[in-house]
Amino acid sequence: MEKYGVNELRKMFLEFFESKGHLAMKSFSLIPHNDKSLLLINSGMAPLKPYFTGAEIPPRRRVTTCQKCIRTGDIENVGKTARHGTFFEMLGNFSFGDYFKHEAIAWSWEFLTQVVGLDPNRLYPSIYQDDDEAFDIWNKEIGIPADRIFRFGKEDNFWEHGAGPCGPCSEIYYDRGEKYGCGKPGCTVGCECDRYMEVWNNVFSQFNNDGEGHYTDLIQKNIDTGMGLERLAVVVQDVDSIFDVDTIQALRNKVCEISGKEYEEDHETDVSIRLITDHIRSATFMISDGIMPTNEGRGYVLRRLIRRAARHGRLLGIDGLFLARLSASVIEGSKDGYPELEEKKDFIFNVLNNEETQFNKTIDQGLHILSEFEEKMQSEGKKVLDGQDAFKLYDTYGFPLDLTKEILEEKGYGIDEDGFHAAMEEQRERARSSREVTNYMGADATVYDEIDPSVTTEFTGYDHLEDTSKVTVLTTETEIAESLMEGQKGTIFVEKTPFYATMGGQEGDCGIIKGANGVFEVEDTIKLRGGKYGHVGVMKSGMISNGEKVTLQVNEEARKNTEKNHSATHLLQKALKTVLGAHVEQKGSLVTPTRLRFDFVHFQAMTPEELEKVENLVNEKIQEQIPVVTDIMDTEEAKKSGAMALFGEKYGDKVRVVSMGDFSKELCGGTHVKNTAEIGLFKLVSEAGVAAGVRRIEALTGPSVTAYYKAQEEKMHEAAALLKTTPADLLEKIAHLQAEAKALQAENESLKSKLAKEALGDVMDKVTEVKGVKLLAASVPDVDMNGLRDLGDQLKEKLGSGVVVLASAKDGKVSLLAMVTDDAMKKGAHAGKLIKEVAAVVGGGGGGRPNMAQAGGKNPEKIDEAVAKAAEVLEGQIA
Repeated sequence: MEKYGVNELRKMFLEFFESKGHLAMKSFSLIPHNDKSLLLINSGMAPLKPYFTGAEIPPRRRVTTCQKCIRTGDIENVGKTARHGTFFEMLGNFSFGDYFKHEAIAWSWEFLTQVVGLDPNRLYPSIYQDDDEAFDIWNKEIGIPADRIFRFGKEDNFWEHGAGPCGPCSEIYYDRGEKYGCGKPGCTVGCECDRYMEVWNNVFSQFNNDGEGHYTDLIQKNIDTGMGLERLAVVVQDVDSIFDVDTIQALRNKVCEISGKEYEEDHETDVSIRLITDHIRSATFMISDGIMPTNEGRGYVLRRLIRRAARHGRLLGIDGLFLARLSASVIEGSKDGYPELEEKKDFIFNVLNNEETQFNKTIDQGLHILSEFEEKMQSEGKKVLDGQDAFKLYDTYGFPLDLTKEILEEKGYGIDEDGFHAAMEEQRERARSSREVTNYMGADATVYDEIDPSVTTEFTGYDHLEDTSKVTVLTTETEIAESLMEGQKGTIFVEKTPFYATMGGQEGDCGIIKGANGVFEVEDTIKLRGGKYGHVGVMKSGMISNGEKVTLQVNEEARKNTEKNHSATHLLQKALKTVLGAHVEQKGSLVTPTRLRFDFVHFQAMTPEELEKVENLVNEKIQEQIPVVTDIMDTEEAKKSGAMALFGEKYGDKVRVVSMGDFSKELCGGTHVKNTAEIGLFKLVSEAGVAAGVRRIEALTGPSVTAYYKAQEEKMHEAAALLKTTPADLLEKIAHLQAEAKALQAENESLKSKLAKEALGDVMDKVTEVKGVKLLAASVPDVDMNGLRDLGDQLKEKLGSGVVVLASAKDGKVSLLAMVTDDAMKKGAHAGKLIKEVAAVVGGGGGGRPNMAQAGGKNPEKIDEAVAKAAEVLEGQIA
């Protein structure tokens, strides 16, 4: 048997099923589309759910894919074993009501034995225990003896996911030989050891589960079959695990090279090598699909994977940033199947470097917090770290339990692991309770689900803003209707429409739909599965019925202003790339008639100079009066022409390319001005961070800019009136008021200092001696911390040698200060430790350096007790 590589096997599989009439589709993004039940795509069939349910008509009834997938359920075991991983590729062939068991089984056998060349005598099929149909196909058609076909129960060989389509499975196992076995007598298919490896799973989707265990036959029987590409490579290449197949082994070797470690010499080292190898694959693919590290959702999954990999790099002794170097190996090994990795490599490296840098700062911060916990345990005489504290380190600083445990064990401490797991379960419970309940499709059920999937809409609005068409469907907010009456809210669907539906950040059109007997006001236009455009709004008068001819009129002013903002967004994106660099990538946008919002990748706040350059560049291009040209091209032709594509977007065979001279060229389905001059003016109004590494710009164009300046002018007149001056003299008036305020503040501080000194009276009368060290401990009323510091400096100078402790109550809170001279420090006096114990008396805490420390408290009535405590604490410090 030839030992094919991962990239060869992927190509062989897709070409085989293309020869069987399947459409080979590119892998979908790891970000689920319209599916709230998943954070990340975790199987080959997950993105195809709408085709299985009939909610959407597939591009062909036979489809094949190699789908990138991520599963994090076993993340804690990744690295500890050679079995577990988070990223994998799933080969799949799918039938939507076309072929069924006979073909699926025959083709799986043909591919494994004739194309890949696996020994038929080492392959063993399994079936669901009651599926005699599948048994007969394997036994009578394929010719597998009955004693080599294994029947398994519902838990192993019946696929279902709550309510919805489900059905029996038929898996194929490969006998890898005795060297992978457990050696126990009777070891056979189904044993937990590594000898018999499942390489293929045929899922026969033939029933519908109503959610209560009642099964009925599906009218459309489907095939959903899957095979892990890496797992197949393990069998074909006859290696121990997925970490030994060609592409992953090359990456694993790179980890060893960077760390200077050997694989399979030390168990703990192997754990780190495997974990880094797996996690950098996941992170690279996730970032290439536009996922950014954040503190929630899929962004948190990415952040956790990157941080785990970075930490294990430290454990291997790797110095400096290293993840981007490993990502380059991932891209090299996988770009044949996923060319987008190569296209996005600079962006991927930027994100990894930024996150790794942040984590290096965070981990040091976490170590500092851990040392504080250690001090707390020491002072309290405890030997076990509180579970909540351990969880805080895990949740806030990315410290896994094993790292905290490892550091503490070296110093003779333990961890309350039960408390840690209880805190984690509490967080999981919160996450579970906040998760949205969805249907099988992972979406909230709506009236639109009841519309016939064959209903579709043709968009005619690129060329005109008015059209006539026939009504195909009417719905109220809860049901499909034959007509809509005056005052009713609802949605109208027609055969063709000039109304643009919300897509690609552009807000849907508004306007009116007129029938012979009524007028419907369109408040929003939405796009649904299968290319349906829904006109959402309210019947203003009369009635519109299903099947009647209507006139659709888009609100021209709103559309034109939206187009100004949309075209300006294209100019803005190119201007940002020009000024900030090629790493700038769009992360989202919103285009409305009144404004535009643009989210983009950049790792720090823009400077005023950069903002000015971007604004000026966009306005230059507007003034150049550049024609805006739209071309229809093949997707590949468009990309070759230099047109920018968006992350995670699925493009059809034909795409619209919008060009503004040589300056901007993007794939875009939205509507635009005919010439940049129509935009008029462009004004940036804000720039801010919205997530880690993501910035947001808000801007205005055309009439909105005029309105903006008018509003600014009105505010300036209002401000001038409040200050009893004119707009022209406003700056001079403000400067005068600032100088006046500064003088008054200085006078106020001087008076406060004088009052504080007077309140102390003859301070030297309050000086006592503690073991030969002078101590001045006193309370002073109504002084804040700044005042205490000034007073402390004066008293320390007057004292010459010794310790000063001051306390004051102000606004119901206590401020405490301790200062120690150098010679008193040599005798053992320590301001930080002293103030900590004194603060405890007034229900507070604090600390600081040996020579100066401050603290706060919440019990002013105990100030005298705290002042008295100072002598007792100092006595314990002096040797």
